[in-house]
Amino acid sequence: MRPSHTMEKTADESTPKGKRGLLTLADVIEALTGSRPKAYQAIITDAAIDTRLVTPGSLFVAIEGEHTNGHDYLPEAFERGALAALIDREVDPELRVLDLRSVSDWEVLETPLCLRVENTVQALQAAARFWREQLELRVIGITGSVGKSTSKELAAEVLEQRYRTYKNEGNLNNEIGLPLSLLKITPAHERAVLEMGFYVPGEIALLSDIAKPQVGVITNISEVHLERAGSMEAIVKGKRELVENLPPDPEGVAILNIDDPRVREMAERTEARVFYYGLSMEADLWAGDIEGLGLEGVRFVFHHGGETFRVRVPLLGRHSVHTALRAAAVGLTEGLPWDRILAGLTQTHSQLRLVAVNGPGGSMILDDTYNAAPASVLAALNLLEDLDGRRIAVLGDMLELGEFEERGHRMVGARAAQVAQRLITVGERARWIGEEAVRAGLAESEITTLSDIDQAVEHLRREIGTGDVVLIKGSRGLRMDKIVSDLEVLD
Repeated sequence: MRPSHTMEKTADESTPKGKRGLLTLADVIEALTGSRPKAYQAIITDAAIDTRLVTPGSLFVAIEGEHTNGHDYLPEAFERGALAALIDREVDPELRVLDLRSVSDWEVLETPLCLRVENTVQALQAAARFWREQLELRVIGITGSVGKSTSKELAAEVLEQRYRTYKNEGNLNNEIGLPLSLLKITPAHERAVLEMGFYVPGEIALLSDIAKPQVGVITNISEVHLERAGSMEAIVKGKRELVENLPPDPEGVAILNIDDPRVREMAERTEARVFYYGLSMEADLWAGDIEGLGLEGVRFVFHHGGETFRVRVPLLGRHSVHTALRAAAVGLTEGLPWDRILAGLTQTHSQLRLVAVNGPGGSMILDDTYNAAPASVLAALNLLEDLDGRRIAVLGDMLELGEFEERGHRMVGARAAQVAQRLITVGERARWIGEEAVRAGLAESEITTLSDIDQAVEHLRREIGTGDVVLIKGSRGLRMDKIVSDLEVLD
């Protein structure tokens, strides 16, 4: 039998519901059984499904994936300090197991221990739902096809000017990642900004049921994940689930992009108060006089309630104005004055997905390889247009576009012809980009068609030099980030 942990933080078991302290093992057991034990007051410091992320006091959730099974890593999780593990199958008899499926009398076992449940993913979600109900904070949920992560980061920066704010890390935005994020929130937090991902209808409804957001932000609707969702109607329906599950006005607020007709129409499907943002003067908060400053950011004027505010934000590309509008709208709905909102926007430390790095021969590479969809590629091309130098666009396949696949690539090709002086395509689907660029007026001699990233690296090493600005973008599955890593010149 494995040794018990000797240094456990514990919570006062007499703390009443709704006024609890930090998350404890007893909270998890109560969430999963409806009965609260007097023992198990050790504090859970974190939650993880990857043993590499386990720290002392963590709750490890053993999940069976496509290639690995978390149950096989229980010893490693406990060695790294996990306080407990959720399991749903038989494990090594040497491990201590408290079976929560049929508890009649609470057996007090030393930690670390395993908690046996019917399904570990559902148990994780139940624990997160329970914990959310104990927390007295406002949750801001953000979803949409493009711009979720940057909007989450910037909205959190704004809210942190007044409130202790939590944001989910990285892409922990699905049926597993969001519950893990919720278990990291403490009673000291006053606001939480949670990105909510969408792959299939019903997913955001589930996430909303767990996180119970009072504020819902919709960025836009485009063809991202169309292949998985099945149709644009399914994407709209899936994203709309966020505003449909908000509480009614005045507690609930739906922050909607007035410039996107599919998003604007969601106002009819929510009982929450609607707050429009965008570039239209009809919006509650709108922006005008937009000036792209290249790598120096973007400058524009906010308009709200008869007031105007000039601002420059250190975000790349004119499309970033919508990101700033969302963050400012969140700040306004949460009661921040404009001086705090502007401070959060202009002093942002948000990690941009598009970054500039030094390339061979004095060139500059714009690394926007996180992922790609028509809307995000068009936004990246708009930024490229604002920059001086010979503009080279290296564009790869955009995946999961379904029936929109050819049309989406051709749309990008038409815009690339207006912006780029040289176009390099990578992948079979990206050939459509090149074909459409020729139709739109780019000389065929200025287009190179390649099949993989290794060819792209070799070609670019010969091609680019002083004064060249090279945009590299494509779907994550192509690993176009390797082009950047192979070409980047470190100081």
